[in-house]
Amino acid sequence: MRLSTYNIEWFANLFDARDRLFLDGRRSGRHGVSCAAQTEAIATVLRRVDADAIVVIEAPNTGRRQSTLRALAEFADWAGLRTRAAVMGFSNETQQEIAFLFDPDVLSATHAPVSSPGVPAFDGCFSIDLDVDAEADSVRFSKPPMEIQVTPHSGPPFRLIGAHLKSKAPHGARSPEEARALSISNRRKQLAQAIWLRARMTEHLNAADPLVVMGDLNDGPGLDEYEALFGRSSVEIILGAEMADPHARCLLRPNRQGLPTSARFYNQIEKRYFQALLDYAMISPDLARCNPRWRIWHPFEDAECYGDAELRRALLEASDHFPVSLDLDLELLRKPEVASFGPQTDGDPL
Repeated sequence: MRLSTYNIEWFANLFDARDRLFLDGRRSGRHGVSCAAQTEAIATVLRRVDADAIVVIEAPNTGRRQSTLRALAEFADWAGLRTRAAVMGFSNETQQEIAFLFDPDVLSATHAPVSSPGVPAFDGCFSIDLDVDAEADSVRFSKPPMEIQVTPHSGPPFRLIGAHLKSKAPHGARSPEEARALSISNRRKQLAQAIWLRARMTEHLNAADPLVVMGDLNDGPGLDEYEALFGRSSVEIILGAEMADPHARCLLRPNRQGLPTSARFYNQIEKRYFQALLDYAMISPDLARCNPRWRIWHPFEDAECYGDAELRRALLEASDHFPVSLDLDLELLRKPEVASFGPQTDGDPL
């Protein structure tokens, strides 16, 4: 089975109020890319990745008149995708939903949120002392993670959590001092969300539930100078000691040269592009026995993507993030005696 996570920049901008695609030359959310061009690029990328299921980050909006699921069905039908069924978790107010697009001939999927004492469902409030003042703070997700029960037609079921943690960017700051204060506050909230997510993961790991955690975590060790104030990045908290993701583990190496990246942004001030590893696909130890193969579909780091002009162009026009795919032989879950050959990747230096 191939799973993928893909942050599609402002996917919502490609649909009208009735969830019909804008297939014309009007501006999309991508700088210098029309709605028609971005829509075609997304379709090309998804066809080429050819995943059995995709965690869509920044999925189309759900609101008073709009529906994420209806928009995704409209897009899948137009693009001729086999991933034509969709499910989503809790909607949010950011116009950037999290959804699960899948091939119903390969698997079924249902939204299956969990709540327990001390670890509420992700649409609730989590109590934690954020600033060490001996008083609990209430934390909410701006984009509640999606909890999915996945049942393959061939292979055992597993749990999947799709996440998009809040960005640390100091939006709205009017001075360097305000930017610094907002950055620290946002990082504190993001780490609290990571602790909440990790607590839910620990429950699944303790219950021996096969678990996949995919999405855009907007973080990684060394990503900004404020990390030193808190000791660990949210990626390190979520990854823990048990979860496998070779790209995330790369970030923990003393020598951090030649790291893989999954996103590419333009710096208006410096007139340069910069890259970061923000998108992850983490798996529990039992799934690590299933001959996992990870791949970041980066147009300049993956040799096959770079060598294919059509795919390279589509990856650059579709989004500022690139898909991360994960291949698993789920039948090996039925054979616990099979030894793991260790994590493998395609096209990324480790």
